[in-house]
Amino acid sequence: MKNLILLFLFTFSFTAFSQDHSGSCAARKSAKGWQTKSASLTVAEIAETEKYDVHFYNLDLTMNNISTYLSGSVQIHAKALVDLDSALIELFESLLVSEIKVNGLVVNYNRVSNKIRVPVSANAQENFVIDVAYAGNPPTAQTNPLGGSGLTAGSSPSWGNKVVWSLSEPFSAYEWFAVKQSLTDKADSCAVAITVPDSCKAGSNGVLEQVVPLGNGFTRYEWKHRHPIDYYLISVAVAKYVEYNVYANPQGSPSPVLIQNYVYDNPGTLPNFIDEINETADFIELFATQFGPYPFADEKYGHCMAPIGGGMEHQTMTTQGFFEKTLTAHELAHQWWGNHVTCASWCDIWLNEGFASYSEYLMLAALYNGQQANHMTQVHQSVMNQPDGSVWVLDSLNEARIFSGRLTYDKGAGIIHTLRYIIQNDSLFFGALQDFQNTFSHSTATGLDFKNHVANYCNINLDDFFEQWYFGEGFPTYQVQYNQNGSDLFLQISHTASMPNITPTFTNPISLRILRQGQADTIIRFEINNNVELFSLYNFGTVVGTIGIDPSNWVINGNGGVSIDPTLGFSDKPYTQTTQMEVYPNPSSDYISIKGQTEALSFTFYDANGKTVQTGTIDPDGFIDVRALQGGTYILKFIAANQQQYIRLVTIKE
Repeated sequence: MKNLILLFLFTFSFTAFSQDHSGSCAARKSAKGWQTKSASLTVAEIAETEKYDVHFYNLDLTMNNISTYLSGSVQIHAKALVDLDSALIELFESLLVSEIKVNGLVVNYNRVSNKIRVPVSANAQENFVIDVAYAGNPPTAQTNPLGGSGLTAGSSPSWGNKVVWSLSEPFSAYEWFAVKQSLTDKADSCAVAITVPDSCKAGSNGVLEQVVPLGNGFTRYEWKHRHPIDYYLISVAVAKYVEYNVYANPQGSPSPVLIQNYVYDNPGTLPNFIDEINETADFIELFATQFGPYPFADEKYGHCMAPIGGGMEHQTMTTQGFFEKTLTAHELAHQWWGNHVTCASWCDIWLNEGFASYSEYLMLAALYNGQQANHMTQVHQSVMNQPDGSVWVLDSLNEARIFSGRLTYDKGAGIIHTLRYIIQNDSLFFGALQDFQNTFSHSTATGLDFKNHVANYCNINLDDFFEQWYFGEGFPTYQVQYNQNGSDLFLQISHTASMPNITPTFTNPISLRILRQGQADTIIRFEINNNVELFSLYNFGTVVGTIGIDPSNWVINGNGGVSIDPTLGFSDKPYTQTTQMEVYPNPSSDYISIKGQTEALSFTFYDANGKTVQTGTIDPDGFIDVRALQGGTYILKFIAANQQQYIRLVTIKE
């Protein structure tokens, strides 16, 4: 089809910048992607843990900075959601249990490997307390058949300081304390008390309420966090630290926010990083204007240094290997994206990592203007190193896939940038982010929750965008052909997809930069609905120079080149439109059918958490019975005989 463009022309001046981009991003990603493991519970066992709701974790541990050996207890305060005769918790088998109490009484329990069934006699809505006393050495990569460890001892390669620290994401909390590992069951609060040698300090979540000298060569650090927290965000770090504090004054906070930093007790460490640490205040103040008030302003933000390749965003107290602005900004942004609002399943880890990664760009744009362009170029190049890959994680038990630097971090950040471009209004875009944070405050959300929320807030349809960029795979490569006839300009914008069998068409807009004789650069935004589009720009003026595709790098795309086609404007050039498959009616409450297909297709319905809820086959003139599905939005994947895939979002009415 041809599109007649009514032009709203914008002048544009372009300057290229370069930056010395450190390897911190890659290092940060490797900090979470260094192992491949899966959750230790079966689907049936996970369902068993969903019969109770955790309210409070109370950890009381004795540790040092040399060895991962620990001893102590964990109290789990919970409420029965149904009538209970037992509660299933997890604790790695190398940690030996000496005693378990329920409501203060010693009980006999059943333990098989990492799984402990504790006898709990509780009616629905009745509270109970499980107290587990234990000691031992958490697993290492060599002793854990699933790989890795939730608690590690190591020395800083740069400074020589010995540290013991936790890193529980995604499935490793049970490797150092008794726990229920469920993303959707945030504890209302937690307390962590750590007894350590007098030479050490111990960092954790929330407020340091007391430091108690015990008089026997040990000191007890008592931390209390009074906000909802997911299991993997509870943390400890023990080392010979010095404390260095600064303050931020973010928008929406009634008083300054403490930034409490535990830095290696080494004469050179703090002087080396002090400027970068001080920048944290600027980052908090910036993100508060973009995402909403800092969620834990009544407590603190902070850092504990540990010898990891990047950082881990423990709630209110990030564990971080060094200080560099993109790394520090990334981990801080997690306090909103990942901690305040947490992904409801690892399928939707994008809500955590994509937004934290995009926050690096936002920080550079606001505080280091000029560096953000090169940063986004690197992000896009990373994504396009391979043709495939979805931001949505179907294999959500594979840690390496969950924390894919190319897909979860970089493509995740890139599509947020594109979404901002589609919305075309920063007040709306950031308003939607703030409203989402407020709506899902201290809770969990899926990618579809975010999609629906932003669509409603901005009054736009995001079905195609999410089908193509979030659930789909690949990216487009654009080609532009043009012809000039007097003052009229004729354009053909076409694109090919890197994974045409899965996502054949990308319908996001694309901008071109065109230089006209006697005019400044002109940027025009074109709406794209098909793989080939023809546009006629009448009385445009004389084009000089080269047409630039996506000059501001809003869209992950390959540049297929620009050329002159003297036939444009003199005949209606035929083109092939990718066959579009339509699912109808959508929404539906009973049956759905398909248009645009001539063969039978296999299909799978996934819920928002990536769980398969219905499968089958549909003929071209057939239908799918969806009466058994509960109301909500589902991901519907079709696969043809030639393996071409179609992904559609389907809403089922109650």
